[in-house]
Amino acid sequence: MPSLARPPRLGRRLVQLVAGLVLYGISMALLIRSRLGNMPWDVLHQGLARHLHHSIGTVTIVVGAIVLLLWIPLREKPGFGTVSNVVVIGISVDAALALVPQTDSLPLRALLAGAGIALNAVATAAYIGARLGAGPRDGLMTGLVRRTGGSVRRVRTVIEIAVVASGWALGGTLGVATVLYALAIGPLVQTLLPHLTVGSPSKTTNSCSCHL
Repeated sequence: MPSLARPPRLGRRLVQLVAGLVLYGISMALLIRSRLGNMPWDVLHQGLARHLHHSIGTVTIVVGAIVLLLWIPLREKPGFGTVSNVVVIGISVDAALALVPQTDSLPLRALLAGAGIALNAVATAAYIGARLGAGPRDGLMTGLVRRTGGSVRRVRTVIEIAVVASGWALGGTLGVATVLYALAIGPLVQTLLPHLTVGSPSKTTNSCSCHL
């Protein structure tokens, strides 16, 4: 009866995908509200948002769509999760920012940053584990790795340095939480991913690039 088992599994994957993307947007908002440093790509999103006078969520969607267009020459193939990633995260971060107040208390800001990093690890493992398509930034990295022959670590490092430097120059928040995120997110996702992967956990674990 394998055909009867497929719909529930697909249903779980869809629910897990959307939940992971929503939680990802919330984790972004927590780090932004901490004002102790954003995730690398959010340094760029925030810097652009300040200059373009649009919300961070809107800028996140637009940047995601532009990055997705870069998949065309790299011959990457998007999935349902790829398109969902572009839209759902942007909407979720704006909604969360509207609900999470800003605070000047350093202990509370540190708590927001720590919670943001931990929640982001859960969210990343959830949406990658759903196996419904890589995020646009992940696909950019893997496509460049395939076309250039460079290592994942080198290509990711170059991309993130360029993104962070550009965002910081535009006024995005770069701080201690940015460094902590860069150091902690890989090990955290690697630990959580086997528990949140729907089928073929070994393949998904090996392909994790943690929301570039």
